Amino acid sequence: MVETLTVRPPWNSFSYVERFGRQVAEPRASIRSNLQRSVRFASTEAGNASSNQSFLFSRSSGLAFSALSAGSLAWYTAQYGLPFAPEAKAMTMAEHGLHPPAYPWSHAGVLETYDHSAIRRGYQVYREVCSTCHSLDRIAWRNLVGVSHTVDEVKTMAEEVEYTDGPDDNGDMFQRPGKLADYMPRPYANDEAARAGNAGALPPDLSLMTKARHGGADYVFALLTGYVDPPAGVEVREGMNYNPYFPGGVLGMARVLYPGLVEFEDKTPATTEQMAKDVVTFLSWAAEPELDDRHRMGFQAMIILSTLTALSIWVKRFKWAGLKTRKIVYQPPYGKS
Repeated sequence: MVETLTVRPPWNSFSYVERFGRQVAEPRASIRSNLQRSVRFASTEAGNASSNQSFLFSRSSGLAFSALSAGSLAWYTAQYGLPFAPEAKAMTMAEHGLHPPAYPWSHAGVLETYDHSAIRRGYQVYREVCSTCHSLDRIAWRNLVGVSHTVDEVKTMAEEVEYTDGPDDNGDMFQRPGKLADYMPRPYANDEAARAGNAGALPPDLSLMTKARHGGADYVFALLTGYVDPPAGVEVREGMNYNPYFPGGVLGMARVLYPGLVEFEDKTPATTEQMAKDVVTFLSWAAEPELDDRHRMGFQAMIILSTLTALSIWVKRFKWAGLKTRKIVYQPPYGKS
């Protein structure tokens, strides 16, 4: 509904207004001059806006932006080669490793969370299988509390490990049971001892493994379940193992996951794929333990932003719609055209 306001000048030459006890005469010419001045200013502003808008959509602006786009494309091609073209690789596909397939991880979605039962089973697989060679330096015992274990369970597991602490009052180092603030124990005292125990190969730390490898969780799962016999023509030295997902195809780590190797507390069948899935889920959480918190805060931000957007739309509709649809009509005095 459009509200119409009619501006009607006085019917005679002068309008008399009672102000402060005396009459003040305002000539009609002043009203007419004010209207002409406002029309002139409005026409000037409209002319400037139309000229700016016409420049943005003019042929000159189109040619300028086209030249800028072509110039930037030519400069990028001269510096880096063709854009969006695949990079040339010095390695062959066999040297790079077989690309792992994409698996439907439960935590891969934008609003998805970790499977905490799988994290608990994955920690059991790590503790009983992987921890004999690989460390987990960036994870402390306290990080497991509320994620996969209770406080009492984590305290009991930490106390089973002896940590070197000190010095005491006599300046000597001593052994003490682990605490929640301690980090996961390392399987070897140093890197040299780790190489000596693995035929010269250094087992990597698993804290950031799913972030440090191309393919992430898919690569680690494919590597754990991808051990096969080498194809014809591929020679594997003694003590080495063939895995097509590993770069080069040959690695020192042998297959470690076999059916029934671990007995889960929740009676989940311990197949090779199940153990690999659970330990990869645990390593994904170890590399990104704040994922659930980020997803929760993102969802809260979506709720707040959508609510504020809806409120702003309704406020504009009810508060400004009447002002934006108001129409002012000027009518000349009676007897004037």
